[in-house]
Amino acid sequence: MHNRSIYRILIILLLVGFSSFGQSSFENAASSVEQINIDTSVVYQNIDNFGASDAWSCQFVGLWPKEKKEKIASLLFSKEVDLDGKPKGIGLSLWRFNLGAGSSAQGAQSDIKDEWRRAESFLQEDGSYNFEKQKGQVWFAQKAKELGVDQLLLFSNSPPVKFTKNSKAYSSSGKASNLEKSQFQNFATYLTNAIIGLEKKGLSIDYVSPFNEPQWDWADAGQEGTPFWNQEIADFVRVLDSEITKKGLKTKIDIAEAGQINYLTREDNRPGRGDQITQFFKPESKNYLGNLTNLSRTISGHSYFTTSPNQKLIKEREILSESLETVEGLKFWMSEYCILGDNDGEIEGNGRDLSIDPALYMAKVIHSDLAIANASAWHWWTAISPYDYKDGLIYIDKNKQDGDFYESKMLWALGNYSRFIEPGSKRIKASVNTASSLLSSAYIDKANSKITLVIINSENKEKNIKPNLQDIEIQELKTYVTSKDYNLELIPNTKSNIKVPAKSIISLVYQIAL
Repeated sequence: MHNRSIYRILIILLLVGFSSFGQSSFENAASSVEQINIDTSVVYQNIDNFGASDAWSCQFVGLWPKEKKEKIASLLFSKEVDLDGKPKGIGLSLWRFNLGAGSSAQGAQSDIKDEWRRAESFLQEDGSYNFEKQKGQVWFAQKAKELGVDQLLLFSNSPPVKFTKNSKAYSSSGKASNLEKSQFQNFATYLTNAIIGLEKKGLSIDYVSPFNEPQWDWADAGQEGTPFWNQEIADFVRVLDSEITKKGLKTKIDIAEAGQINYLTREDNRPGRGDQITQFFKPESKNYLGNLTNLSRTISGHSYFTTSPNQKLIKEREILSESLETVEGLKFWMSEYCILGDNDGEIEGNGRDLSIDPALYMAKVIHSDLAIANASAWHWWTAISPYDYKDGLIYIDKNKQDGDFYESKMLWALGNYSRFIEPGSKRIKASVNTASSLLSSAYIDKANSKITLVIINSENKEKNIKPNLQDIEIQELKTYVTSKDYNLELIPNTKSNIKVPAKSIISLVYQIAL
């Protein structure tokens, strides 16, 4: 063949090749942009709050030097931003106050070896009340109110040792609760007196939670705690409801802080202590409480031991959502979670880790509880931890008088939700391609003319997204990122194609015209 012909063929082949390459690259680039459709006409649950608890560290940290405890409080509660527009804190909307049982006064005789897991009580041995106790915790509760935290909840791990069967703050055997029925009235009086005493300190108590994980035996003296059976819970809540009415309090009763969310929907391996939606909110149940004046129309449970593998994470929350629909108007609060156990090899609870990896795992659980189980509230366990464990938003040196503190990525990951999704917001539909690895959920806040879209990218590569708000008029968009390099920081953006960094959680906050 003539050389000129050969060259002509080669040129044609090269042109075809470049054309194909260019077309393929363009198609890949186009397909790599994932569209997220937001539909404001499809509305799910109301959002009541995002919270965390003061156990066990605030009893000490609340007495630390002022500058340090003020900074820690700001990280948890502040809604302000710095000169660069970065949030100073995660703006929690509910604070959980651990109403102690008095094991601290017993010292080593309490049998609770770790003194950080003992707690003071306002109720004294002689029956009087001393509201100068739990001083560090009161400081944090007052600071939370000062910085705009709207809601305060009291929770009890154990009744006061003065009333328990064994005069301890833990159960002797775990085969029975540590409170005789004859002491129900005394326990109810104590709870209401504590509410009144704290109100005199300027702290309005919105909710009281008398039980904590009643399915567990609490017989190892690892902390304050006692089991309760459903019949006992029902009998006691009726007494407490009457006492609240008698004293003219506005506080609502929150039940029942189930140790795992599956105990809300079925008995499972805890006969008489599970199936709590049916037990407390179905009129045909002998333990029905739904007609009580002072009972919150919520059922609370903890997401422990139901987050792995992924099929279980999804299935348990689908079951819970379906169970909630059988009771009109009943809401679910996910009222406690931190990373426990080995989670089927996904992540280990042991070992403090301030990096993005546990934050991404935490964010996946938040997303699943909100978007699958339709949780109206989401609460982390310990806001401040001294332990070598994945249980803290902020970590501290285990020192009662003073020490350093350390921000975790989990703090800021929670902030991607708590800082921008105000109480009263409603979750709305946000859908991505079924093949997408991104997790996204959206919330509309009509009071503040705002839509917040939260996206989790757990992959080790950047993603391109294109949110579609349909006919909504966007006035302003701000993007906040938590990743290896950022702590809920404001970054530049466009209103169309947006980059989601590798291994990150981002919040897109749209000011809209309504």
